[in-house]
Amino acid sequence: MVNTDRCTQSAEQARKARRDEQTSSLLRRRRLTDSEEERQRLLEEAVELNIEIAHSIATRFSGRGVESDDVEQVAYLGLVKAAHGFDPETGTPFPAFAVPTIRGEIKRYFRDCSWTVRIPRRLQELQGAIAAVEPQLVQELHREPSVPELAAQLDAGIHEVESAVAAVGCFSVLSLDRPLDDDEESTKTLADTVPTRDDSFEHAETITVLRPLIEQLPERDRQILELRFIDSRTQEDIGREIGVSQMQVSRLLRRILDELREKISMPAAA
Repeated sequence: MVNTDRCTQSAEQARKARRDEQTSSLLRRRRLTDSEEERQRLLEEAVELNIEIAHSIATRFSGRGVESDDVEQVAYLGLVKAAHGFDPETGTPFPAFAVPTIRGEIKRYFRDCSWTVRIPRRLQELQGAIAAVEPQLVQELHREPSVPELAAQLDAGIHEVESAVAAVGCFSVLSLDRPLDDDEESTKTLADTVPTRDDSFEHAETITVLRPLIEQLPERDRQILELRFIDSRTQEDIGREIGVSQMQVSRLLRRILDELREKISMPAAA
């Protein structure tokens, strides 16, 4: 039985290693080609190859007061963002960069939509800054950064960063989602001690369908998505950019994600 378990584990590790090598190859080729069509094709192939990572992370946040489908879509958009920003030449495996990027997008989504306990504005801003720089530090350090390393990167006090990480609110997203082990692809966190409901999602409806759907959106909706999920702008920043309030931006984002989810759920025409 032990030997069988070890063989299964070894086979899974080998599968992930092959996937990581293939992902790095795809994204390296994407950087070298001048063809926009080829760049998009390679990006979509890399994203589809790693869909399981986004799905696994998203399920950890289901059943916590936010629609699971919304969290799924945010996770997939985070995966696309990771594929855009990943530098294969660093030698870091793609999951080591993608996991904190996806987590960061989900954390921002929960923070924007679900503050249930008022946290000092400085700590809210610091939480957003931590989520923004963490993926970059992962690529540089080849591991998740420590609190002192985050503090140095953000030019903030260690105590401030500790408070931001431990702050209660928005389901304590940052503190609950701190990894419990050093596995770069592990999704096991403190949040795993909180019961969650299983949420199914059709893997056939992958992120590769999002691009044509997004292109069908009105120009302002596309701009909002780009500002939020590609540029990592806050809702207040987006509001100033497009001339509306932060509350209106929150409602617009929810509507846009709802529309994308509905389109993805529609059966293909015969």
